[in-house]
Amino acid sequence: MSDLVVEGLSVTLQRSGDIRVVDDVGFTVRTGHTTALVGESGSGKTLTALSLLRLLPAAATIVHGTATLTGGTTLDDPSVEILALSEAALRAIRGRRVAMVFQEPMTALNPLRRIDDQVGEALRIHMGLSRTQARQEARSLLDQVGLPAERAAAFPHQLSGGQRQRVMLAAALAANPEILIADEPTTALDVTVQAQVLALLRRLAVERHLGVLLITHDLDVVAEVADDVCVLYAGRVVERGAVDVVFAAPQHPYTQGLLASLPSSAPRGQPLPAIAGAVPPVERWPSGCRFRDRCDRAIDACAAEPALVVINGVAVRCVRVAEVAA
Repeated sequence: MSDLVVEGLSVTLQRSGDIRVVDDVGFTVRTGHTTALVGESGSGKTLTALSLLRLLPAAATIVHGTATLTGGTTLDDPSVEILALSEAALRAIRGRRVAMVFQEPMTALNPLRRIDDQVGEALRIHMGLSRTQARQEARSLLDQVGLPAERAAAFPHQLSGGQRQRVMLAAALAANPEILIADEPTTALDVTVQAQVLALLRRLAVERHLGVLLITHDLDVVAEVADDVCVLYAGRVVERGAVDVVFAAPQHPYTQGLLASLPSSAPRGQPLPAIAGAVPPVERWPSGCRFRDRCDRAIDACAAEPALVVINGVAVRCVRVAEVAA
């Protein structure tokens, strides 16, 4: 199986000039492990994920970086640099070696086609199965993700939100990919269904030796299912490392604020602390540390560009941490 190694990924958006909305982002998704990409809305999580399969909107452009899929288990799965592939070559990677579960299943699924036909599409394209063979295999996949057999012939609007999410997982896994990108897979699901989907993701990652990139804003989910975490703020990595290490002793003020705002972190009956303000629009990102306008520990030195320094295996972008490391 393969790892996915992302380095220096930068994306610009054409909005009264080219604005770098993803800026020098890097992380690794390891075989059989889950890497979580976290941050508030507007941090660049989904744009980062879409970049990896070059599914960006027309106004966005990848201007720098690499996304290397290391060699698979067969000669048919060599090491490739995804961002350098031609569109034709990339089509052989999408769904086959790297698959994606999109944020809103009802939007991603075709409302006019039956579920088993949609799941079977990847099998016809990548595996060369006939329509009948693909439909049979699709029903087997749907059974593996816990969708009752009688629902396989249904249309998307006839399924619940949790069932549609299971369909998306089955479709993504149809061609047995090595990397699975899951963009907010539990959004809008109730707590019980959310737990079921997360348990399913964990089981599939282990059984299929998948590398999973999980995009979420829910740190409780990250603590439950992820091995590594990459915290984004305003398009930049501010902290990256093993989940247990980062969550036990977060070093960046933004990560500290996110963790402090979890309901499990506050004493019973006490109000939850909150990070002041919100992620600013890309046109108003400050120079230097992009978090400094919201940080209660900001100093004059934060006006300078902070470096990403590594301390005890955790990468942190903060001038205060850099001073301690020096």
